[in-house]
Amino acid sequence: MSETKIPPQISVSNWNVPNALTMTRIALALAMFGFLECEYYIIGLILFLIASVTDWLDGWWARKYRQVTVFGRIMDPFADKLVVCGAFIYLASLPELAKILYGLRLIVVVIVARELFITTLRAFLEQQGRDFSAKMAGKLKMGLQCTAISACLLWVILPHDTKSLTPQPFALYWIMAISVWGTLFLTLYSGVGYVVAALKK
Repeated sequence: MSETKIPPQISVSNWNVPNALTMTRIALALAMFGFLECEYYIIGLILFLIASVTDWLDGWWARKYRQVTVFGRIMDPFADKLVVCGAFIYLASLPELAKILYGLRLIVVVIVARELFITTLRAFLEQQGRDFSAKMAGKLKMGLQCTAISACLLWVILPHDTKSLTPQPFALYWIMAISVWGTLFLTLYSGVGYVVAALKK
């Protein structure tokens, strides 16, 4: 089977809307980390949601208006990893989440390790001219990661009593728990899928 080649660069200029959104996402991530460090979790959640929207928007814009660039192919995945991995690292440091989400720190280590490995693999394969575009499992994984991070931040923000949960916090707890463990499963599943695709000749 012949290797799939990366499509040629369509947009010559790096000064376009998708790349501007990518750089904005990096700035939003740095601001989010600052607010999370200061325990302003509401602002951190808002910034995370805005950053998540720009992730979808820049990809849609680049495909629709044919503004794909080499710069964008490099920086867009980096911005995604910065937002998601950084948010998970901060969440893993919160004692209130570590108490109820057993294994959260291990899950975060697995997620970060997978992202680093896939990023290295992508760079190697694309250097050889092979396509390494996001697969459906990877896109679903990103969506579930965003759900998990948002739910965890909401849990920290909203008042609750783990001994006597009212229906609303109880539902939020299960959304948080299922999305976090689902993220672990999809992270491993999509990672294996990328490796299998890379080994195909």
